[in-house]
Amino acid sequence: MGSSHRFFLFGGAVDMRKGFDGLCGLIRNSLDRDPLSGEVYIFLNRSRTLVKLLHWEAGGLVIYYKRLEKGNFRPPEGMEGGGKLPWSSLVLIVEGIRILESRQLPGFTVP
Repeated sequence: MGSSHRFFLFGGAVDMRKGFDGLCGLIRNSLDRDPLSGEVYIFLNRSRTLVKLLHWEAGGLVIYYKRLEKGNFRPPEGMEGGGKLPWSSLVLIVEGIRILESRQLPGFTVP
């Protein structure tokens, strides 16, 4: 899994007892997407102390599961309802990092 994949945050709290079939059902029924597409789907529990990532790799589905001992996972501002995420935002979520303020510096552009 890397920056070449597409990442989707599921909006709302998810019961983390769900396994492969339950999470695939959420993807199909709530997001109207195919869990076998190779995209990565991110799920958070109500207290946001648990995160699961579901991803299809060659040969089968994989679940990545992480529990924070302190603090909670925070989606980027405005993404609490779910949606497509960039790789950089996924890394921040999984590492439990929240950026309170950011600003992009001017860079080189090709005319």
